Amino acid sequence: MKRRIDKENQYESSVIISYLILMFIGYLAIFSTQYDGTFSIFDLSTNYGKQLMWIGVSGIIFIIILGLDTNLIKNFSYLFYIVILLLLASVFIIGAATNGNLNWIDLGFMKLQPSEFAKLATAVALARFLDNPDVRFNNKKHRLTSFIIVAIPMGIILAQGDAGSALVFLGFIFVFNREGLGNWVIYLGLYLITISLFALVMDKFLLITAVVILFSLILIYIYVILPKQKGVVALVVGAMLLSIAYVVAVDTVFHSVLKQHQQDRINIILGKLEDNKGVGYNLAQSKIAIGSGGPIGKGFLQGTQTRYDFVPEMTTDFIFCSIAEQWGFMGSIVIVGLFVVLLQRLVTMADRQRTAFGRVYILSIVSIILIHFLVNIGMTIGLLPVIGIPLPFISYGGSSLLSFSIMIAIAIKIDSERMMTS
Repeated sequence: MKRRIDKENQYESSVIISYLILMFIGYLAIFSTQYDGTFSIFDLSTNYGKQLMWIGVSGIIFIIILGLDTNLIKNFSYLFYIVILLLLASVFIIGAATNGNLNWIDLGFMKLQPSEFAKLATAVALARFLDNPDVRFNNKKHRLTSFIIVAIPMGIILAQGDAGSALVFLGFIFVFNREGLGNWVIYLGLYLITISLFALVMDKFLLITAVVILFSLILIYIYVILPKQKGVVALVVGAMLLSIAYVVAVDTVFHSVLKQHQQDRINIILGKLEDNKGVGYNLAQSKIAIGSGGPIGKGFLQGTQTRYDFVPEMTTDFIFCSIAEQWGFMGSIVIVGLFVVLLQRLVTMADRQRTAFGRVYILSIVSIILIHFLVNIGMTIGLLPVIGIPLPFISYGGSSLLSFSIMIAIAIKIDSERMMTS
């Protein structure tokens, strides 16, 4: 029987339009930070010239992917994953360090950042594994394998000193949750985040005392209300001991493992340190730029903070403050709105997939883009520590733009074939 496809829903137009608009806004933002009165659209000595080239390359690859068969993408998933792991490992041998992070391979004509493609490779490999009809996520062995698929590239990237990229892989927990991992994991994550914050702002022994009191009250409640639940009592005691150990671990890691500048960045966010001329300079200038934009911004090419190099990394990690300064609160809302539309439509696409491969892959890129979006904007406005992580489709960088473009293209291609029958 010939394959049939629903022509009316062949391509998700809202995703494509959001992607194109975000990429266009990114180009304008990069251009505005470097414009000096002269302009040559193909000037590859400028970041906006290089970004335009990468937009063109991404567009070509985007179209090529739409012409491929989904089975071809699926069949090469594991090979792509292995190749990327080898590239990640090769960074330790032939890699070039940037800002203290050993995560680039200098090819001469360009710098390749394998960690950007590792997210994509992990998404397709995980989707391929869970698409196997013999694999059940509820099976402990299969669940462990799923975790390992994510943990390997995450561990390599973390060893390279790129904490920002490694953090993105934690987003796969949302994929696991949708595939059957209990909500308790989400609640546990929130609990650990809360304990971590208290451990960073409170005296260690005072916090341990508070934990003991909290769990003691829970034990009293159990003895009064649930006198026969001995297993629950053991569970609570175990949770208390693990919480105490975690408090000690957070304190130890913060003071003994993190470098001084990393400690300072966290302390600035927590309000324990003010250093607007040192380690806190980036954040201070970013806040000034965003605040100076006001409701409607200063206007295109009128951003003084970002145009005159007051904000470091203004075309990459801090690109959002350039947009906020020039187009103000309204422009910022447009950016946020575009990401919301993009992510919402991708989730809808994932929910209507007929295969585990399509569902898991699209949910994976939703998690990747969401973490990038939240962390990047969060650090530019001072809600999160400053770590190197680009804003998808907007920040300058060939590896980032190409990787995210491929992610979207594959998602659209998978969705376009969901109605096919054989």
